[in-house]
Amino acid sequence: MTPMPATAAVRVRRAELSDLDDLVALEETSFATDRLSREQYRRHLDSETAQVLVASANRRRFLGTAVVFFRKGTKVARLYSIATHAEARGKGVGSALLEASEQLARRRGCQVLRLEVRTDNDVAIRLYERLGYVRIGRYARYYGDGADAWRYEKKVG
Repeated sequence: MTPMPATAAVRVRRAELSDLDDLVALEETSFATDRLSREQYRRHLDSETAQVLVASANRRRFLGTAVVFFRKGTKVARLYSIATHAEARGKGVGSALLEASEQLARRRGCQVLRLEVRTDNDVAIRLYERLGYVRIGRYARYYGDGADAWRYEKKVG
């Protein structure tokens, strides 16, 4: 992949079936454990309780993804996963995906967007805190490799 210009406009849209290969490839390069499978992505693409978003620039160039879950009967949405290509990090892709996830949660009638993040993922933690997420708790041994997670939330409604 060629480097992404710092000024490239990031566009976020709902993922489509044609994005499946890109989604799975990014998942495999981004996460060592707790990965979404091709079948899970396929299910989420056509789900009432999940929405998969993709960020792109320069005519469909795939830069990142976010997966948001909704549970019926609650006003809380959950950012299940967010990932960006390594060469797109620090260029606004994560921020654009978070903003789109928040807007989506609001449109679905949610008041709060929650997420979990590895306690050692300093880059993501800085992003979440910069965008107004507040730490609300900790899960011990949350991830498949035994790592702990911080819980964050932001009021979006």
